[in-house]
Amino acid sequence: MSKITRRRFLAGAAAAAGAVTFARPALRAAEAARSPVKSGADIVTLGKTGIKTSVLGIGTGTFGGREQRNMGKEGFSRLVHHAYGLGIRYIDTADGYKTHDFVREAIADLPRSELFIQTKTRAKDAQAARDDIERFRRELGIEQLDTVLMHCMTKGSWPVDMRPVMDVLAEAKQKGRVRAVGVSCHGWDPLVASADLDEWMDVHLVRINPQGKLMDAEPEKVAAQIEKMAAKQRGVLGMKIYGEGAFKTREERLASLKYVLGLGTVHAFTIGFSDTRQIDETLELIRQAAA
Repeated sequence: MSKITRRRFLAGAAAAAGAVTFARPALRAAEAARSPVKSGADIVTLGKTGIKTSVLGIGTGTFGGREQRNMGKEGFSRLVHHAYGLGIRYIDTADGYKTHDFVREAIADLPRSELFIQTKTRAKDAQAARDDIERFRRELGIEQLDTVLMHCMTKGSWPVDMRPVMDVLAEAKQKGRVRAVGVSCHGWDPLVASADLDEWMDVHLVRINPQGKLMDAEPEKVAAQIEKMAAKQRGVLGMKIYGEGAFKTREERLASLKYVLGLGTVHAFTIGFSDTRQIDETLELIRQAAA
């Protein structure tokens, strides 16, 4: 998940003006492009899935979910309700973050039909995947999971190695327990394999920012793979937009948002928040980036 700490957020908010200059020509071209997105609350459709979500999402996996868990369930619920009041409808979680129960309590009194809830499994075999799907539905308190991703693919051979899990997820989609399936990748080879796959895939979760922080390759190379994903009409979701805390100033965060929106191929993105002020700032920066 992307991450900004309270300390870094407050330091960035007070930073002196002056845009950060990046050397990469692709960034300059992207910043010059105009995105159809006007705000983080804009509702977009994830490729051909039919799933609708706000552009900005709330991540729950900062430092493996520790940042959000440290808020406590009441604090996290306040954060979600603040975001919901501003039009944010996307919540990203995962089994490994240990935040399913946090999400369940936070959304208990919100309209389920308006929310996009994404989770992830680390299952390595078919039975574990079946068990995960049923457990996730109980833990999140929802009948139908919007997206279930295979979490953190690290090998280019994953489409072969993970076929039993893929088949279980496809079956769950057919039965209506899951709306869409996909992967998150950590590594260049698995990312390329995910873009090249011609079946099964509905949604990609990709690490993308203009500085290459915690990414699978240089921004230009990753952007080219994202373009392939979008061309196949898949949902493309971004993460590590703020480099998991690496972008300490407001100007760096604005530059990253301009870059990601300027690509025109990332439908929505998730950022790990722990303070309502971080959400407010990001929504303001998206409006500036889209202007």
